[in-house]
Amino acid sequence: MTFATLGLIEPLLRALETLGYQTPTPVQAQAIPAVLAGRDLMAAAQTGTGKTAGFAVPLLQLLTMEGPKVAANSARALILCPTRELAEQVHASVAEYAQNLPLTTYAVYGGVSINPQMMKLRKGVDILVATPGRLIDLFRQNALKLNQLQTLVLDEADRMLDLGFSEELANIYRMLPKKRQTLLFSATFSDEIRLLAGQMLNDPLTIEVSPRNVAANTVKQWVVPVDKKRKAELFVHLMRKGRWKQVLVFAKTRNGVDALVDKLQGLGINADGIHGDKPQATRQRALDRFKSSDVQILVATDVAARGLDIEDLPLVVNFDLPIVAEDYIHRIGRTGRAGNTGEAISLVCADEVNMLSAIEMLTRQTLARHMEQDFEPEHRVPDTDASGQVVKKPKKPKKPKSSGGGGKRNLGKWVDSGEVAPAEPSIKPVRKVPVFNTGPRKKK
Repeated sequence: MTFATLGLIEPLLRALETLGYQTPTPVQAQAIPAVLAGRDLMAAAQTGTGKTAGFAVPLLQLLTMEGPKVAANSARALILCPTRELAEQVHASVAEYAQNLPLTTYAVYGGVSINPQMMKLRKGVDILVATPGRLIDLFRQNALKLNQLQTLVLDEADRMLDLGFSEELANIYRMLPKKRQTLLFSATFSDEIRLLAGQMLNDPLTIEVSPRNVAANTVKQWVVPVDKKRKAELFVHLMRKGRWKQVLVFAKTRNGVDALVDKLQGLGINADGIHGDKPQATRQRALDRFKSSDVQILVATDVAARGLDIEDLPLVVNFDLPIVAEDYIHRIGRTGRAGNTGEAISLVCADEVNMLSAIEMLTRQTLARHMEQDFEPEHRVPDTDASGQVVKKPKKPKKPKSSGGGGKRNLGKWVDSGEVAPAEPSIKPVRKVPVFNTGPRKKK
């Protein structure tokens, strides 16, 4: 199969050839004809399999072949993304695909001044890529009208719910024309997203080109048990031992990112960090320097877990495990992309055992454990498996007490003040799903 057999027009075929796209990936082969046919679509595929081209390329063709010229302060197609970085990257890809077409594209997101964005929108754009919050701001200031919208794309909608965008999605839904095409693309689809799709999509075609919630098989994964207080020390040890050249590291909190970057820089290691508290220009500069190998170690919160395409990234390290198990798939999906191989290492301490168990149950695999010499944890990480159970360590039989009373006293279990005892099994918080007033919908 070729892109030409999918019915794409010559300018798009020329752009794809220039970008080195040889043959369609499975998700592209199924999604492109469906989008061209005007179907609502819900597509799930592993990260790194070309989802962006799967919706952007046919969308560009539809806009080129159909509909009137875009009006002032309007957009003909809207792509919603959960983070600024993903919005910028999706827009860059769309602009590359559209290089031979008479269409305009633009990206809007928070963290930067809104005034230049309002000026840019005055003439209208054919495809607008946006984060939910900034889109609503522009709409409320009458800088953007959506009555001309033909297609809505939700990219990584599950992440939008995780980031608390449920109310924004409901507000955006009310701003849109009833008659439109809606496309949902993601690497994972939770039950909440399937409920959301049922409210927003009209008779959607479902595409799942890989098992649900499965990590890419091009990524070798393993776990290194360690005490929490020694994680940074272990990371530096592994980096020097493995002579790591380029590593994307995920930490759970913004303070955690800053602390690890400070420690690495203090050791003379070329490191930088990105998280939500940093200005967008600072975040983009750090990411660009990492992509060009000017920065060796990039430490990030989950703002970097979705959609970022870093060419030939060899290694991802989970300094902390993610709170939401699905984010593990997206994190490690930054490596092993486009058929390349990669590695993902997770540094796991005792109080993360429930997160580890949730990840293994989600991915339906038990992650191998590699104990690092001289870093064996004082506080054992209980065994886990893909069933989602924490395997209790068998109790040793009690020794009979000596009649002389000179044996060791049983002092009971205790925990060092510098560590946290293994947490009790926790219940995953239920994400709030926006409830839409669907009402009767006009047929297309």
